[in-house]
Amino acid sequence: MGRGPSIEARKNASDAKRGKIFTKIIREISVAARAGGGDPHNNPALRTAMDKGLSSNMTKDVIERAIKKATGELEGVEYETIRYEGYAPGGVAVIVDCLTDNRVRTVADVRHAFAKCGGNMGTEGSVAFMFKRLGVLSFSPGADEDAVTEAAIEAGADDVVVYPDDGSIDVLTAPDAFEAVKVAMEAAGLKPDQAEVSMRAETDSAVDGDVGKQVVKMLDMLEDLDDVQNVCHNAQLGQDAYA
Repeated sequence: MGRGPSIEARKNASDAKRGKIFTKIIREISVAARAGGGDPHNNPALRTAMDKGLSSNMTKDVIERAIKKATGELEGVEYETIRYEGYAPGGVAVIVDCLTDNRVRTVADVRHAFAKCGGNMGTEGSVAFMFKRLGVLSFSPGADEDAVTEAAIEAGADDVVVYPDDGSIDVLTAPDAFEAVKVAMEAAGLKPDQAEVSMRAETDSAVDGDVGKQVVKMLDMLEDLDDVQNVCHNAQLGQDAYA
């Protein structure tokens, strides 16, 4: 019987994954601070990015240093926002949002992930029409459905989606109402496990089997890229796609 990964190997893998998460959050904090200033009380996008950092166990010192670099108090790197669109196998629509300091590197990496897994990059707007920009507050299985629903309605959310397979819950809001709903939900003692404004597909594309596995492989490759902040898609994946 073969031995599994050593404790040190597992720790190194975990540290590497956390490092990637930190890299993405720091870039998000930097862009938000540069665009709207370094005061989170007057910059909802910055406040949301800081909350992500804190919930991922990022220290306040790291967050403050990122803000200072973005606002010019410390020397830092400038990032630009780029969006790529295209199709994964099975006609699955994919949107890839990036923050980068090197556009040539980023487009090459994203194109490689599409091509390697049988996908195709498209032109701007080729799939974006299938998605709607929404605020999403996600609650893990075990959350009190009645309490979340009541608080969401009180807070002015647009919709509450309960997923029957595991009982997880998404509270959906208009982008401009996202911050107010999030604050109201937290004030009611209901802190979401994840909260962000992102693109959500209006129709799903069902894929399974080998095609589903290729879609999962491509999405994983994209999400592993340092320059990629968020990957949105309309795949409805069968269980065998993860086998």
